[in-house]
Amino acid sequence: MATFTALTTLLGKRNATDLGNALETLSPEPIGVGVFELEDGSGFWEVGAYFSEQPSDVSLALLSAAFQAEEFKISELPQIDWVSKVQRSLKPVIAGRFFVYGSHDSDKVPSNCEPLLIEASMAFGTGHHGTTKGCLLALEQIISVGFDAKNVIDVGCGTAVLAMAAARVFSANIIASDIDTVAFSVAKTNVLANGLDKSIRCLEASGFSHDQIKSTGSFDLIFANILMTPLLSLAADISRYSLSDGYAVLSGILSEQVELVTKKYTNVGFSLYRQIEIGEWVTLIFCKI
Repeated sequence: MATFTALTTLLGKRNATDLGNALETLSPEPIGVGVFELEDGSGFWEVGAYFSEQPSDVSLALLSAAFQAEEFKISELPQIDWVSKVQRSLKPVIAGRFFVYGSHDSDKVPSNCEPLLIEASMAFGTGHHGTTKGCLLALEQIISVGFDAKNVIDVGCGTAVLAMAAARVFSANIIASDIDTVAFSVAKTNVLANGLDKSIRCLEASGFSHDQIKSTGSFDLIFANILMTPLLSLAADISRYSLSDGYAVLSGILSEQVELVTKKYTNVGFSLYRQIEIGEWVTLIFCKI
């Protein structure tokens, strides 16, 4: 399927935002619209739209005139298999004993590691992001002090990389859950591809609201690599489902959000054990008191 872009520039945030909104009303309808300020200090903004069929020159000319914008530049993008392109560009990630790789690097897996096959996809968590790598390093740290989990859950699992890492090192009951249907499907595919389908149950669920999660009772290791707002919302549930002396590994947290998340979790019965910083992202390891 061909993809077309239409780009223009104009002065002022309000004009740019209004033009972006006006583009949404075109026929054929764009599949995406973006509005960005240029970083040269000029005050100009770029407005662009993507179309699955060629947009109308006349309609775009009328819009550019109405908003005093430059003439739209229309281009047809070459057809590229972006998933394959991304897969080829992603290099293996080493996080402690864990080696995260795509099938294109299967010949590079070292013998003395815990391999985790993850393909680039629509689900979050290939190991290349600081949050995922931080969680893998957190797991490495709690293993190093002799921790052995029996019940593990990866909430908002994405690709299920964290659940699979746990399955590589623990003889445990492991659940990988995600609210997103695509992530749930990707998680099941990855678990099967790694031969871990007998160790991990994949569930489509919001937080802990699934009968199979509730029936487990309590977990001694909970992963939640999501974002600050859902982490705050889940704090009470994560505490309720955590065993005493168990761990909660939380990520998706920016440096400036650490204090707020830490305060919330200490208020519901956790103590901060350690934190791992990778770039602007922080992974927090909490222990249930």
